[in-house]
Order: sequence, then structure tokens, then C-alpha cells
Amino acid sequence: MEIELKKLGKITTGNTPSKKDARYWDSTDICFVKPDGIADEGITLINDSSEYISENARGKARVVSKDAIFVTCIGSIGKVGIADYGDYAFNQQINVIESNEKVLPRYLAYNLLYSKPKLVAIANSPVVPIINKTQFGEFVVNIEEDKTKQAEIISVLDKLTGVIDSRRKELEYFDELIKARFVEFFGDLMKNPLGWPVVTIADVSTFLKSGLSRKLSDDDIGLPVIRSGNIRDGLFIFDDVKYWYIDDPQGANTKDYILDDGDVLVNFINSASQIGKTAIYRDIGRDCIYTTNIFRMKLADNCDEYYYNWFAMSDYYYRHLQNIIQPAVNQASFTTVNFLKLPIPLPSKEKQGEFADFVKQVDKSKVVVQKALDETQKLFDSLMQEYFA
Repeated sequence: MEIELKKLGKITTGNTPSKKDARYWDSTDICFVKPDGIADEGITLINDSSEYISENARGKARVVSKDAIFVTCIGSIGKVGIADYGDYAFNQQINVIESNEKVLPRYLAYNLLYSKPKLVAIANSPVVPIINKTQFGEFVVNIEEDKTKQAEIISVLDKLTGVIDSRRKELEYFDELIKARFVEFFGDLMKNPLGWPVVTIADVSTFLKSGLSRKLSDDDIGLPVIRSGNIRDGLFIFDDVKYWYIDDPQGANTKDYILDDGDVLVNFINSASQIGKTAIYRDIGRDCIYTTNIFRMKLADNCDEYYYNWFAMSDYYYRHLQNIIQPAVNQASFTTVNFLKLPIPLPSKEKQGEFADFVKQVDKSKVVVQKALDETQKLFDSLMQEYFA
């Protein structure tokens, strides 16, 4: 049955008690939920927060309790959380729905999670995406009217969510293992206790060039174009791809932008939190080019790609990167000249090689876990489509 959200429960938009009154913020009586406390993926169980209000602010805040469903409605749209035991206030970037007798809370939370792309679409804005209370209330979802069947659906999706979370934790463990081994091999780079010579990025690279600036197509019209979104947590992820012509209508030679296996991708224009992220490009079986906010870098023989990639996720790298970032209103950047001047401790090739061998072995295990995760996620997505489309 298709039904508007406002017919499935009470909807409330959050607010923020005045920061000028210290009494409202002088204790940790009530969790104060903000969008950064809700994960981008899945349904976040809300049982804590990074900020709190006091009982003095209860009358000035919007407060809900167990099973209230949080949905972000300004900026990052459609993140979903559900309240655990206790009382929770929340800010104006969040809409909350407290479900009525027609629908089980966690069932509705899964339904809203499925609806995230649609919520993002209606909130589309050139400045700051937003869904107001009226739009949210009029948003239509498809529900199963039988609450017994709703409960069965919750049970199935909860089990799959548990498996997905377990697989992700395994992958996180492998990454932590590599980080720990990195320190074992090379020491804390900030202190450099092993006395590795410190050179510059220019000393470990032979080529650095930014990509092609074009208005890309969703249709496969020739060449996949690698963008900043394809660089995640030190990995090259081939998804959500845009495309461009093999023969550029503006006269550029696209062959000059074709990536080679082992090229280093460096995102040099992005938000302050994303800028500088790095990954090693891996051949996907067809030619790919890259967009204008990415540097393509080739490493010299003195620097192993595995060492460089994990170096580029270190505190050392990011602390020095802050010195060259040029902030702007919506995005930050750094120049080729300044990037090439960044320092990098350079261990012996022997040590780099030993570390690379270790990473390759761990990566084999990660591939197995990732495959299992992908299969489970595919089943989860398929069932979400079946249940809520």
C-alpha cells in the first residue's frame, strides 16, 4: 500500500536550544543528536551522542524516545537512525518520525533507508540540499499492511545486516593489521626513530599531471572517467562511473589521459575532509581516463606503490598536507609545485619490498571477505527492492 509518511506517525523537525544560556548545556542529561552521529550506510542505533543538553533545556528542545526514527534532511540527505532506550533531542538538520499503530518502527526505518535515493532526488539543490517537514510528510512509501509480515521482513533484514556488519569489521581488522605492521616496519614517521632519509614527493615520482575537465555523461559513450568518488579509504573502487568520448569534441588527445596499472591517483581538489586522498589504480580490462581534480602520478624505482599508498594514509602525510592546502568556500586545493615539495621518509627498498609482500598476502584475505560482503549486500539490496519497491 502506498501511503504518505505523515499518515504513519508524528513528524517533528529538530531545533537547537540557545547556546547563549549556559544552563542548557552544563550537563549530560539528554543526548543531542546531530547528522554526524548517524552513519552514511545502514540504520544507526542511536544510544549516544557527541553533545548533550541539560534537563533545563528539555522545554526548549524537541525530545523523543525509544524507536523514534531519525532522518537527515539538510546537507547530507537520507541518513537513517533509530533511537535506543532513553531520551534524545536533535537539531534542525533532522526530521524525526514516531511511528503509529500502522507500522513497526524498524520496518519503517528499513523502508526509509531504501527510499534514500528518492529523498536525495527531491532535495536536489545547487547550494544546500534540504527537505522540509511538509515535503517529508508528503513523501510516499510503499508498506506491507500486515504487521506480522512486517516483523518477518525485519527479522530477515536484521540477519543480513548482522552478516554485512561482521564482514565490514573483518575488513577493518585487516586494515588495522596493515597499519600496525607499517609502524613495525618503518616506525612512527613523525618521530622517524629508524632514521630513514627524508626526501620529497618530487624525489619519488617521475610524472604528475591533472586530468580532463569535461561535463561527463551517465551513458557509456566511450571511456570510463575516474573521479574523486572512486578513491575511498586508500582503495580504487570502480563504481558510480561517468563517461567521455574516445575522440574528444574539444580536441584534446584522450590518449594522454589513459591510466596505467599502478598509477597513483591523488585527489587535489575536494572538501577539506576529503582532499589528498590517494589510491593505486588497477587495470579493469578497458582504458580509463581521469577527471580534472585528480593528479595522476608515476612512482620512481626508489618507491614501492604499496609503501606510498599506506604512507599517504598516515598522520605524517596529512599533517604536512595541511601546510599546502588552500581553503575555499566549498572546496580546497593544492598546487603541483607545493605537492611535489612535501616530505616523505624513504625506507630501504628491501624494507619496502617486505612490507609490500605482507600487504599482498593480507589483500588476498581481504578479497575473499570482500567477495562474501558483496554477495550478501547484493542479496540485501535485492530483498529491499522486493519488500519496498
